[in-house]
Amino acid sequence: MSEECTHDCSNCSSNCDSRDPKSFLEAPHPASRIGKVIGVVSGKGGVGKSMVTELLAVEFARRGYHCGILDADITGPSIPRAFGITEKAMGNETTIFPVKTKKYGIDVMSINLLLPNDTDPVVWRGPVIGGTVKQFWTDVLWDNTDYLFVDMPPGTGDVALTVFQSIPVDGIVVVTSPQDLVSMIVGKAIRMAEMMNIPVYGLIENMSYLECPDCGKKISVFGESHIAETAAAYQIPVLAQMPVNSALAAACDNGTIEDLDVDYLLDAVNAIE
Repeated sequence: MSEECTHDCSNCSSNCDSRDPKSFLEAPHPASRIGKVIGVVSGKGGVGKSMVTELLAVEFARRGYHCGILDADITGPSIPRAFGITEKAMGNETTIFPVKTKKYGIDVMSINLLLPNDTDPVVWRGPVIGGTVKQFWTDVLWDNTDYLFVDMPPGTGDVALTVFQSIPVDGIVVVTSPQDLVSMIVGKAIRMAEMMNIPVYGLIENMSYLECPDCGKKISVFGESHIAETAAAYQIPVLAQMPVNSALAAACDNGTIEDLDVDYLLDAVNAIE
């Protein structure tokens, strides 16, 4: 804190330790109407965070809610592919319009909806990426959106900080996998949320087990789960344990995630709802 601090954060650009994170919040598009903002985070990549985001949005849409997905994973966007979206986002001088999914009309905004080619890399520095995420909040028209899910990049870096400071996130779910190092990595994500005064709804463990097609026995392919101990240590609930299922990967690859009928996340949806 500066010796000349007036304790009025509204006109101050300093990012000191005593500053209220909510003082950085950006206003959404003037025409947006957004109910709850749910962040989906992970401490590391490759645990199925985007897939969980998609499944949550689909399940809420099935319950009659109008949902949106803000793809904040700028360098690794995968949301449009899972929904089979091939068209690009349109806009005018003041507004960017999200693209709706085919079956449930979920509004989606992702960097791949703006790039000429889906395989074009985003070779940008952190501040530019953070600015793009802010624009997905301030310039995109989220029309009558009951639940807006934010697919966060993995880790606790610059973009995650930008999301937590710029967007009024109501709560987060943390996606993990059954590995010994999960406890440490999950702890980092939870601690960051606590620093930003954002509630943690609970943990979702992906690739928790493989179910034998013959006898139904659950096989711990990636090692025994430690999610119960981790949840107890941080006093947060386990919302779901998802199995290894080739149908999930196939649906994401084929753009048919909305057609997939699984009940892995029903408890998570009930808790968030």
